[in-house]
Amino acid sequence: MLNALTPQAPDKILALMAAYREDPRDTKIDLGVGVYKDASGLTPVMRAVKAAERQLVETQDTKVYTGLAGDPAFAEALSTLVLGDARPADRLACVATPGGTGAIRQGLELMRKAAPGATLWLSAPTWPNHPAIAKHLGIEIAEYRYFDAETGGVDIEGMHADLSRAKAGDVVMLHGCCHNPTGANLTLDQWGQVADLCVARGLVPFVDIAYQGFGDGLDADAAGMRALIAKVPEALIAASCSKNFGIYRERTGLLMAIAPSAAELKVTQGAMASLNRLNFSFPPDHGARVVSMILTDDALRADWAAELEEVRTGMLGLRESLAAALRERTGSDRFGFLAAHRGMFSLLGATPEQVEAMRRDHGVYMVGDSRMNIAGLNAATVPLLADAIVAAGV
Repeated sequence: MLNALTPQAPDKILALMAAYREDPRDTKIDLGVGVYKDASGLTPVMRAVKAAERQLVETQDTKVYTGLAGDPAFAEALSTLVLGDARPADRLACVATPGGTGAIRQGLELMRKAAPGATLWLSAPTWPNHPAIAKHLGIEIAEYRYFDAETGGVDIEGMHADLSRAKAGDVVMLHGCCHNPTGANLTLDQWGQVADLCVARGLVPFVDIAYQGFGDGLDADAAGMRALIAKVPEALIAASCSKNFGIYRERTGLLMAIAPSAAELKVTQGAMASLNRLNFSFPPDHGARVVSMILTDDALRADWAAELEEVRTGMLGLRESLAAALRERTGSDRFGFLAAHRGMFSLLGATPEQVEAMRRDHGVYMVGDSRMNIAGLNAATVPLLADAIVAAGV
């Protein structure tokens, strides 16, 4: 049996990580890996997470399974954080999942189960795992224009034109904030346009929100999605706690489904729990319990929100510094979009050859499509990156 397997394509980011580790240069810069890093290059454990874990160790008296859907307290706390006042409690089904990726996988499984003939519309470009999971599940994929390479912003007209070709019942994957890989976000008005289009054409939005709090703040980052949710009859939302709580390895996520009516909630919740049972039975609980403890304790929540705000403003400062350094070196503001983008990532607009030149000549490591992780920078490396970008002729 196993001799029939064929080699898998190597993961480009893992290969980039290996090459970075082997590079002996002291001035090398890692902008490839999609995790937050502080100025020292560390992905720290947040203060509130440590405090909640200490409490959990002292008070937890069992490690027995949770329910198939996970701890209800986690679902309530995280769905409230994500959806805010737009949370439709009488139509909201939730299941805990192994990370945001697990929520996307379960959401696509639910899509395939409920609408096997539907097409999944993905932004061009998008996070590579979106199409990879969909293809693995045999879901038909189409792309809509999203990123305008000339302006560094969103091509809303192209997006609207492409989605106008989608058929009723198709699913549209949207990034809730801090678009990966481009960093270009829909404005609140553009979210409204997308919502109106979904309603008019009978499209089902599937929102992947993995970076809430990394862009403009916890509520601002969710405002567009909440406006969308208030208009559409049904939707899927995949939320991750990896980034904003810094608990990457705990694999903590939540899939939310908004049913068309309260009458359909029970069937929707049952289908989602059944898919959990088939894929991994019971979801992991440690990270979920830590998150629910933080969100339901005033002191822990305040400390978490304060540290998250430090992370957010730190990344904004790096963006502004890089844009200013490039403005000084080029005499133009053509890289001003870097300061306007939000979240960890930006698409620089370099060719694969220019990306390779930056790696070879300056030790700058970024993905071949020129996606770079702004959180991989610090005050000392911003000018080094600006020099490399200019030298490569980007």
